[in-house]
Amino acid sequence: MVSSPIAEARSVAAHHPLGTSTGHLTELRGQWDMLVMRARDVSTMAVELAALAEPEFLSLCDWLADSGRELPFRFLSVHAPTKQRSLPEPELVARLLALPSTVDAIVVHPDVIDVPERYAPLGATVVLENMDTRKDDGRTAAELAPYFAALPDAGFCLDVPHAHSIDPTLEEAHAMLDAFGERLRHLHVSSLDADSHHVTLRPEDEAAFAPILGRCLDVPWILEAPLPTR
Repeated sequence: MVSSPIAEARSVAAHHPLGTSTGHLTELRGQWDMLVMRARDVSTMAVELAALAEPEFLSLCDWLADSGRELPFRFLSVHAPTKQRSLPEPELVARLLALPSTVDAIVVHPDVIDVPERYAPLGATVVLENMDTRKDDGRTAAELAPYFAALPDAGFCLDVPHAHSIDPTLEEAHAMLDAFGERLRHLHVSSLDADSHHVTLRPEDEAAFAPILGRCLDVPWILEAPLPTR
């Protein structure tokens, strides 16, 4: 049963803990001080520092390595690079392992993994995200299963609009939660445009997502687009 503010108001903004990804703040890309300030304006409960391009990721590694840096968030996720990749995979994993212990989750796209077992040293910190219709792997419970078999300690990030793009009935999203719900670490929430880019959550999508969101009340929800204005 969907409970509390989700059932009564179907308001993602009412969820606790809520946070934002910095990925949609494209005008500030790479400016980590400013990105953190903007994310803090949404919530200090959770954040995802998104470094989707490898140069961004390397700059984030340097920025986080400042031993005196303190971030205000209770849950800190880092999105590993998926674009402009040039580092050999073992070196990338070494960089991920070197991230500060304050990082609670490292989100990785299955479709860019070459050898899943290489990520095993990350333990429960590595978190696999389900993919959308643009990808050819990692989209369903069946496609994710081999990755989780290779990484028995890995967590799961359910990207709700990705799941919706694969199956508008969201039965596949339920199947992923049935299979991997015990691994669930956080959610990605937004709507998608015609090109599968994340955009502000539409009211009809918020209503359609409610049964899925109701199964995920105990984990952070990360917004991948600005909050809708009410």
